[in-house]
Amino acid sequence: MLRQRVITAVVLLVLLGAALRSASHWPFDLLTMALISAAGWEWGRLNQGRGPWPLLMSALLAAACVAALLLGWTEQPPLAAWWLATAVWVVGGAFALRGGPAAWPHLPQLARWGIGLMGLFAAWLALTHARAVGMNFLLSIFCLVWVADVCAYFGGRRFGRRKLALSISPGKSWEGVWSGMAGVLLLALLWVLADRSLGHASPSLYSRLLEVLGLAGAALAVAALAGVSVVGDLVESLVKRAAGAKDSSRLLPGHGGVLDRVDALLPVFPIALALTGL
Repeated sequence: MLRQRVITAVVLLVLLGAALRSASHWPFDLLTMALISAAGWEWGRLNQGRGPWPLLMSALLAAACVAALLLGWTEQPPLAAWWLATAVWVVGGAFALRGGPAAWPHLPQLARWGIGLMGLFAAWLALTHARAVGMNFLLSIFCLVWVADVCAYFGGRRFGRRKLALSISPGKSWEGVWSGMAGVLLLALLWVLADRSLGHASPSLYSRLLEVLGLAGAALAVAALAGVSVVGDLVESLVKRAAGAKDSSRLLPGHGGVLDRVDALLPVFPIALALTGL
């Protein structure tokens, strides 16, 4: 299992690294489109899709991504898309988490499929636009999610007492959430200092938030983004529990499925772009 996990991680990192180093945006856009389409297939299967329906969901998602590329949305997306995605995650996420795994299957199947398609498409569009804004901006969002996850894990293990969502993810605690937020606030401070000393060609998420929202607003926004990364993780865990599945699929040997790897990223990218106005 460990060998499979390492090999899969290395292959993905090589592909991602090659796509990011390319002078053209096409390799990155197409690689992420393939991954997000696979996530659409997984979402369909987890939400009681049978026969060709999960593949149809994947195809619809890929078609929407191709249409966005042809319309130039990866370079100049409609700003309303980010706020629509934010509303879906804030309202829909709160509704889903309040109902828990038992209530999720009682939602109309078309509604569950539609929520998944909108969330995945918005995340892909935000991801590709962040790449167009600049490498510094893109990596600063990735690192926010990774640091929030790592700090939440170790903070939860060390200080965790109060469970966050026992019926969805028993290992998560409120102390872990606070630890994740503290970690990303420190990350933001260090990154802004690096931006000012190194003079990056593109702004980072943190410098942009500081410019748009001021110090207090930027701090609140960074903490909120760490919080919504937890929401993304919990929503995917909820859907898997409702489906009785441990992993979203076995597409990534040793890692489970694509959704298992990107769940925390899905709400963060579009909401980050909404907050920065990019």
